[in-house]
Amino acid sequence: MDSRMDMRGGHAPARRLYPHASAEAAMIDRERLHEDGYVLLRDAIPADWLDPLRDAFDAGVLPSSQWPVPRGPDWRHSQLDLDPMVEAVCRLPVLLSAAGALIGERFFLAQVEGREPLGGGGQQGLHRDYSAERPGDTVNALAFFDDFGADNGATRLIPGTHRPAPDALHIDLSEESRAIQLSGKAGDILVFDADLIHAGTLNPSGARRRSILIGYFAESRHASHLQTAHLRGVRMDTSERFEP
Repeated sequence: MDSRMDMRGGHAPARRLYPHASAEAAMIDRERLHEDGYVLLRDAIPADWLDPLRDAFDAGVLPSSQWPVPRGPDWRHSQLDLDPMVEAVCRLPVLLSAAGALIGERFFLAQVEGREPLGGGGQQGLHRDYSAERPGDTVNALAFFDDFGADNGATRLIPGTHRPAPDALHIDLSEESRAIQLSGKAGDILVFDADLIHAGTLNPSGARRRSILIGYFAESRHASHLQTAHLRGVRMDTSERFEP
């Protein structure tokens, strides 16, 4: 994997508990972040949080039929957006700093959901999730509760593809050769612009790869977010605002 965007350190939970975390947030190379469209924050989640987070994931697993909109059959999905520790992960200062740097204006935590590729599943074609109103108004993060790599369906991505030229919006499948297969440890967090080309990968081993997918939206998106939140199973309060 390309290690340019790795960051070591960062045992930094919620600001009210770890006020020193602002120094770690300042370590992010914002110029490189904007250039590549992603950052992999190493060891961002405190190690002693991981077992309770895994328990929260497993307790929140719901079959596809119990979600407002059916979910993919080759993934395990967990509804855990009301769990206090999950909410604390979403507010890690270093994570908020990276998301805010990409969004560039006041933003809010829109949703969080647990996802895990099942054995023999998880393969996705390269795609963009797309911003809504302007480039950069939507940022995603994957916080990993288990080690991840090629053997259990980790994310792959193509750095720098989040601001394509107008004539380059189509994703050519031949670009797979440019994709980087990420790997890392439980506690790492991937933060990326929603327009970055990325995809999940086949989980050939069946080894567990629990994570939470977090969405951060620019403040201007809040009204439209509320109109569709119920379709995504969002139960959490999204009124809190964060500064970039």
